[in-house]
Amino acid sequence: MRKIIKNSKYPGFVLQCNEQLVLDSGKTLDEFEIAYQTYGELNVNKSNAIFVCHALTGDQFPAEKNPITKKTGWWDLMIGPGKTIDTNKYFVICSNVLGGCVGTTGPNEINPKTNKIYGIEFPTITIQDMVRVQKILVDELKIDKLLSVVGGSMGSMQVLQWAATYPESLRSIISIAGALKHSAQNIAFDEAGRQSIMLDPNWKKGNYIIEDTKPENGLSVARMIAHITYLSDAAFQKKFGRNLQEKQDLSFGFDIDFQVESYLRYQGKSFVDRFDANSYLYMTRAMDYFDVSEQLIKNKESIIKNKIRFLVLSFTSDWLFPTKESRGIVSLLNSIGSLVSSAEVVSDRGHDSFLLDEPQLFKITSGFLKGIKL
Repeated sequence: MRKIIKNSKYPGFVLQCNEQLVLDSGKTLDEFEIAYQTYGELNVNKSNAIFVCHALTGDQFPAEKNPITKKTGWWDLMIGPGKTIDTNKYFVICSNVLGGCVGTTGPNEINPKTNKIYGIEFPTITIQDMVRVQKILVDELKIDKLLSVVGGSMGSMQVLQWAATYPESLRSIISIAGALKHSAQNIAFDEAGRQSIMLDPNWKKGNYIIEDTKPENGLSVARMIAHITYLSDAAFQKKFGRNLQEKQDLSFGFDIDFQVESYLRYQGKSFVDRFDANSYLYMTRAMDYFDVSEQLIKNKESIIKNKIRFLVLSFTSDWLFPTKESRGIVSLLNSIGSLVSSAEVVSDRGHDSFLLDEPQLFKITSGFLKGIKL
């Protein structure tokens, strides 16, 4: 049984599913919830729906003030009235991913079998599991075919998984700053972050909520490690250089000397106030397991039959998901005869460029969407 209710904790809605969900690991969830938000109105033909997939630390609030941080939505520059994804024209859906920590079932939620917090007993998930749950939501909204599925970074992984798994359910995808699979370097960064969390004594073997502790130091360091990869060398240099933080001379100690150190510590500290440590473990693991190449090839006939249009975008200064990864996506899509366009956006701001004010990104994306008739 499925039921949509108003979200009592956050803005938006929750789809409650009292049904068994079989995961890629072979384990199951006997019931689960999907927290989501929508923007704009669904037209009569239900042909204007766009599903937006969030990145690792995102949530279902891309285009409004975040209820947790009170800051502007993470893609407010992209989504809204008159913007690239124009909510006067499109019906936008964004859900918190499976394993997340903003209302969708994840390790910080209650296990109905034990009536206790899942913690580390939550089953390992994959990007395909996340998309499987998103498809359940779209089905419940009675939308047969999405106009597009859009996302950057981990969102791009979900986008590509949609095309590989449910090609009959969408007309286009927009993959931004993504890859067909996680690289060894990115797996290494994820592992360093996970170890920083699990080696924090307050992690308590994943039971920190029950133990009333919080692995703040470990999660903060994990965020600092990841955030370094989101910017480019040029971005760091332009923003901070070797400028000192509110002092004239070096301290010759290990407190904050440089502005960049203060910035990273702030990023780490603010992150622990809004994100769950176990969710970070599960979601980075899902990214590590991601490899959609064979599935795209296997389902090429359906992709071609449904005439899915692909837009693949990258950024010149992105070293976390460099342009060569996007070229790999394009090469594979060309090899199976799909309809694919691509562009490399010039930016010196690194991987996070897809979240920032990049007019070229907006122009290309807007033009692509306008080319798809409602």
